[in-house]
Amino acid sequence: MTRVWRWNHPVTVREVLEDLRRERSIAYTTVMTVMDNLHQKGWLRREAEGRAYRYEAVSTRAAYSAALMHEAWSASDNPAAALVAFFGMMSAEQREALRDAMRVVQSADPGDPGETDGSDGR
Repeated sequence: MTRVWRWNHPVTVREVLEDLRRERSIAYTTVMTVMDNLHQKGWLRREAEGRAYRYEAVSTRAAYSAALMHEAWSASDNPAAALVAFFGMMSAEQREALRDAMRVVQSADPGDPGETDGSDGR
């Protein structure tokens, strides 16, 4: 998935194989099987091109990461405690990115009752 996200255009198994072979020895059938599995799971879509397929990501890496975080948080028996623990693991840069993200979300929803006092939550 990392290679497909990085390239951000439809790729063939052969292209991924050639890129991976710069780092290690790997068989064509291994790459083909993994990409087919990702397609079956709904992470990649594919379109036939001659005798091969071109694969592309169904969602962005950011959307995928967000879905994983949401899934993990939703599975918690104490979501508030899970968030506190997660925030405690963040670096200063990550906390600042979180603040920036919250400002974006809050500015997109001007009717949010939690933002009537004009504070930025700091």
